[in-house]
Amino acid sequence: MQLRIRRVESRLEDAWFDLSARQMRKGPVNFYSVKDPVTGEWLFKVCRDAEAKKVIVKALKCPGGVRYAQLEGNSMLFQESIVEGMMYDVISITQIGEDEKISRKIPSTLEEIPAYIKENYQVKTYEEATGRQIPGKHMVTLCRSEDEEAMIKLFLLERAWPIAPPPETKPPEAFEEKPLKREIDTGQILKCPICSMEHRLIHIEAGEKQRHTLRRASMQAAGQ
Repeated sequence: MQLRIRRVESRLEDAWFDLSARQMRKGPVNFYSVKDPVTGEWLFKVCRDAEAKKVIVKALKCPGGVRYAQLEGNSMLFQESIVEGMMYDVISITQIGEDEKISRKIPSTLEEIPAYIKENYQVKTYEEATGRQIPGKHMVTLCRSEDEEAMIKLFLLERAWPIAPPPETKPPEAFEEKPLKREIDTGQILKCPICSMEHRLIHIEAGEKQRHTLRRASMQAAGQ
């Protein structure tokens, strides 16, 4: 995945509202800017709750457009797994409905999960990740507890990539032809006042662009 993720600010302690707990929490917070070639530019806030053993990834700023605007302010919750050193996220895939309204679908089988998630993350059942059972069949992904960048990538893969418009492509006739390059030997020889080495002045044209270069006179003579 050719994502560019850069941490732009770190706060040793900040506050946020935890929707799952319905209360204010405090802890370390990091802010990340992201450039995604599929969807565009994002700004994320990652909140780490050491006491509750949770990490919350929240999209503060999204690319333009009706689809992505609905993801602004959305968050993804990661909780401690029984798999040592890992945190889990219950997979929910964004989908487009009527009038560009988005909703999320919770896959119950491995086949319903996009290949680009399975290829980049460990996928397990909820019971395998937590040691607990809940009604229904839920699949989860695992991330290393300290890998906040992997959590941000997963947000994009689950929430943004499934609703990304197809990339625009130019029709063959729209591609510009590469201008022909023409080199002209001016016949002018320049001599270096320090080492006495001689160079020929070459005029180069490529479409409307022009430039000049120097070549050793002995090399030019050999090529003629």
